[in-house]
Amino acid sequence: MATRTDAPPTAATRTDALPRALRTPRVALVGDRSPHIRSHVRIPVLLDALAEREGLVLDAYWIPTGDAEAPGAVRGFDAVWMLPGSPYASEAGALAAIRTAREDGVPFLGTCGGFQHALLEYARNVCGLTAAAHAETDPAADPDDLLIAPLACSLVGHEGVVRVAPGSLAERALGAERTTERYHCEYGPDSRHLDTLRAHGLRFTGVDEEDGVRVAELPSHPFFLATLFQPELAGDGTRPHPLVRALAGAAVRHVAAAGGGGAREVSRGLAGHIG
Repeated sequence: MATRTDAPPTAATRTDALPRALRTPRVALVGDRSPHIRSHVRIPVLLDALAEREGLVLDAYWIPTGDAEAPGAVRGFDAVWMLPGSPYASEAGALAAIRTAREDGVPFLGTCGGFQHALLEYARNVCGLTAAAHAETDPAADPDDLLIAPLACSLVGHEGVVRVAPGSLAERALGAERTTERYHCEYGPDSRHLDTLRAHGLRFTGVDEEDGVRVAELPSHPFFLATLFQPELAGDGTRPHPLVRALAGAAVRHVAAAGGGGAREVSRGLAGHIG
């Protein structure tokens, strides 16, 4: 079985399989930017590599979670990337950005804290688990309400195998059913609530070697993918991870589907432009 690094390009990652965008796709990088968070430092490197190696040029804007609370903060973007760095300055802002991407059909990638909060948003707003809580931000919550709980073993600095389901979005993007990924987290989904999320349409398509959930996606959405691992940390950043390429490709398709126009002008006061 091929590993991710050996996998050939697929329709989800090949630039020759993508439509020609009529304007540069706009991507919202939602998170509280910090020079002390390695994945954040990697973002400009990854964007440069996407442009230089893949011909995928993105117009990226960094939106702090506090700003993401504003109504429509990420509306008009062609992709939303919910980045690591929890606890976020504004949990409400993080959840609002995820909800907009989910409800508006905007390509979405959530990594590490973005994965955790994608599950939290879905549990509260789709599954009716309004008391669903994250142990990192609500340590006093009733244990029965913890959707995101401390991991039995910390994954900070950990690298491990992830197996993905055949035919899933994750498998198509990766080009393989098995990959080795890097983590930097101490929290993950509590298995007690997973069946409820599944019953409402969320699919868990990637697990580690102990069957711990590591990837989630929404089949009813054009591109909605969340991973507990951090694709930003793969290699030295000069070869964008396939999931990052897949998000960029989805953003290009989003522009093409909209006819290359129709997105609102991004407020410079709200979003910090990169590039």
